[in-house]
Amino acid sequence: MASLGTAVVIGASMGGLLAARALSEAYEKVVIVDRDTLPDLAAARRGVPQGRQLHVLLSQGRKALEELFPGLTGELQRAGAPLVDLHHDVNWHNDGYLMRGAPSPLLALGLSRPLLEHGVRQRVTALPGVEIRHQTEVLGLTTSPDRRRVTGVRLSGETIEADLVVDAGGRACRSPVWLDELGYDRPAEEQVRVGVTYVTRTYRRHPGLIGDRSGAITNAMPGSPRAGIVAVMEDGRLAVALSGMLGEQPPTDDAGMAEFAGTLPLPELAEVVGTAEPASDAVLMRFPTSVRRRYERLRRFPDGYLVVADGLCSFNPIYGQGITVAALEALLLRQLITTGTTDRLARRFFRGAARLIDAPWSIAVGTDLRFAEVEGRRGLKVRFVNAYVHRLHMAATADAVLGAAFLRVLNLVDPPTALLAPGIALRVLRGFFHRPVPTPPAAIVPDPVAPRLP
Repeated sequence: MASLGTAVVIGASMGGLLAARALSEAYEKVVIVDRDTLPDLAAARRGVPQGRQLHVLLSQGRKALEELFPGLTGELQRAGAPLVDLHHDVNWHNDGYLMRGAPSPLLALGLSRPLLEHGVRQRVTALPGVEIRHQTEVLGLTTSPDRRRVTGVRLSGETIEADLVVDAGGRACRSPVWLDELGYDRPAEEQVRVGVTYVTRTYRRHPGLIGDRSGAITNAMPGSPRAGIVAVMEDGRLAVALSGMLGEQPPTDDAGMAEFAGTLPLPELAEVVGTAEPASDAVLMRFPTSVRRRYERLRRFPDGYLVVADGLCSFNPIYGQGITVAALEALLLRQLITTGTTDRLARRFFRGAARLIDAPWSIAVGTDLRFAEVEGRRGLKVRFVNAYVHRLHMAATADAVLGAAFLRVLNLVDPPTALLAPGIALRVLRGFFHRPVPTPPAAIVPDPVAPRLP
């Protein structure tokens, strides 16, 4: 198709890089503007405060990235990131019940956020017509005289003219403020206050540590707002993340982390914290509120402008959905600009993105609403689904088909309604008569090797 001119992307984090990749197929020039200093290597940076936290790239996210960047999975593997079968290689303790594992096609990469972002940034930088401008802050938008079209961005002492501007500035993006200044309504917001605090630390993996597993996870549940994850990553390291909801804060010192890990039904995590050599300091991060901005419901919106990724929806990070949804949005954007006209692009993109967000938002919010302290509507559907999924977790201790169905939904391969399919529901009903024993807290799990006192 003919070139569409120049596009400007605000933000060089994952959402911005993925949007730029999509735009590069139709725009002659794509300029990515970021106020941070972007490292030449895979290193954490100030502009991505969550970059030192454990990141999970869902299976569907890896597939979407592979579609945008063919061969990226292999490149990241050669950089040291292991490929993980999420059903076979990871121990899932859902609501305290250990899921039965089985080989599956749900493949994910174990890697740090800096390595993933570096690999993607290298690919984007190599694209013809793409330019990344470091240490450059966007101060505002320029528009046509009638303010119906965005025509570029204002920098300090300079203006970049553009046929399309995409705000990928993340949770703190300025789009609502800029729209207000231009006389447009701000988008309605849906907020779910979760009060999540999480701490990540990396450890060196010694032989025999967590057996032949690539990771293990336990979720928070009513009455126990603590959770934990241990996951493989590059350079022979393991990343440990401890998290708490509703004001529960994991400690960052050795003794405190060990005590916290011991309260979780996740012996693998307690083993790592208690025996492995730390490879980094513990880093704490707070996430107060999940936010969804309903741009698709606005009646008026300027042409030549879009908002993507966390600017549309900032998910509870415990569920690891953000990068996957950003990649799916990039695929949608690519489809819209390469297969049709750019007329009413914002309306078509926001409506399509809303459909992409619906499923992960319902998973995250519905699960968070299990906690009585989380404010939100709890209709009959939410209460039924949460009770049903709890029964599914119990039955999945013996039925690997149920575990696979749950993980396909969690990884955004299937919609949540797939868990209510007749065949799955029948297996859950059969599992009702199977009464598994939940995994006890790690601190009281007997050590079969330790000597017993007489």
